[in-house]
Amino acid sequence: MARRSHPSQTIEGALRHAELNGWRVVVGGGHAWGRIYCPLNDADCRCGEFCITSVWSMPKNAQSHARALRRAVDNCAHVNQRGH
Repeated sequence: MARRSHPSQTIEGALRHAELNGWRVVVGGGHAWGRIYCPLNDADCRCGEFCITSVWSMPKNAQSHARALRRAVDNCAHVNQRGH
């Protein structure tokens, strides 16, 4: 089943980037639009700091939030081990 798209196309692009790198996008849960989860979610991944990242529905600056999401994915130890 396909997930619901994010209302911001900029953030949706960052979510697709996360999915292409193996991250799981889960919609809903609390105050956030959703969360992205690292495929490994282990202690070696930056001490767990980047294993789960919240995705806000209406951030003040969508471009900045999208960059932060991409940075979380790109700085993941799992992604860096694969050489992406």
